[in-house]
Amino acid sequence: MNAALPIDDVMPELIEAVRTRGCAVLQAPPGAGKTTRVPLALLNAGNVQGKIVMLEPRRLAARAAAERLAQQLGETAGQTVGYRMRGETKVSGATKIEVVTEGILTRMIQSDPELSGIGAVIFDEFHERSLNADLGLALTLEVREALRPDLVLMVMSATLDAGPVAELINAPVVTSQGRAYPVEPRWLDRPLPKDLRFDQAAADLGAQAVTETQGGVLVFLPGEGEIRRVQARLDGRLPNDCEVRPLYGALPFAEQRAAIAPVTSGRKVVLATSIAETSLTIEDIRVVVDCGKSRRARFDPGSGMSRLVTERVTRAEATQRAGRAGRVAKGVAYKLWSKGEDGALAAFPPAEIEAADLTGLAIELAVWGGDG
Repeated sequence: MNAALPIDDVMPELIEAVRTRGCAVLQAPPGAGKTTRVPLALLNAGNVQGKIVMLEPRRLAARAAAERLAQQLGETAGQTVGYRMRGETKVSGATKIEVVTEGILTRMIQSDPELSGIGAVIFDEFHERSLNADLGLALTLEVREALRPDLVLMVMSATLDAGPVAELINAPVVTSQGRAYPVEPRWLDRPLPKDLRFDQAAADLGAQAVTETQGGVLVFLPGEGEIRRVQARLDGRLPNDCEVRPLYGALPFAEQRAAIAPVTSGRKVVLATSIAETSLTIEDIRVVVDCGKSRRARFDPGSGMSRLVTERVTRAEATQRAGRAGRVAKGVAYKLWSKGEDGALAAFPPAEIEAADLTGLAIELAVWGGDG
């Protein structure tokens, strides 16, 4: 039997919203159980006529979500629950819930505007506001208005300001309170010295977290280069029973799977990019070390190209990261900045459509036949 999660308390309200309105916006903190509970609840309620498609922002998140959903049914991915992403598909004739990466929905709509055989579309982790998610929602709304008024639409997020999205899709907001487990924040006593190298400070805080706590540790870093440098600085500083595992997008899937799997003995320290922020329950993690930086694509009008820039995290991102520590037990979230600096953080990250190159979006809209 599955353990109770905070989302279970609002599930009747959510299912009723789907039954009466055909759409809903679900706002629930990290660890509440959105990704692993909602698709199965929709399936079991019998209000959806057709397949349920759920969008995830990253390949690893899509695969992991499908596997966890299937596990709850006592199955493996590819049976009742499958997944689809570029270059990899695991579905069957029995598949009723399909977890896909965000760009896949655009392809599905362009090839079949009626979304034949699909009864519901769920946008998970919509707060990330990627171009693909925004485009997917816009196309889904057009499909729903013109061709499929029966299509169930749900938007889910941990940190999203739900009001504007709810107004856009004319949907009620359902709010779940509380994480699965409480997370204690721990800030620096004072701001970092200007002359202290970032990777050194990150390694120091990571080592401190290992010393002061129990359980697995998840360290958030902006990119692969920082992960490698911090990993080198931690070499020889951690207890012998600690296993350090990197986790980033370009890593082979087998190594990504190893990073999120439980260790057979001792402890693990996962050094990860923002790939670990959403929809992942990394086994054994009870401690998060947030190094306070994130890497984003920014369009440079001078060069006409996008480039990656490293920026301070926002409060929404910090909340999302801290939530990783409360998935399996009471947790602790260390922050590589002082409490006084917390108020200077922006509330939310910019939507990708505000900062990225829009050439690809324009092409997709031309394929769809959108005005302008």
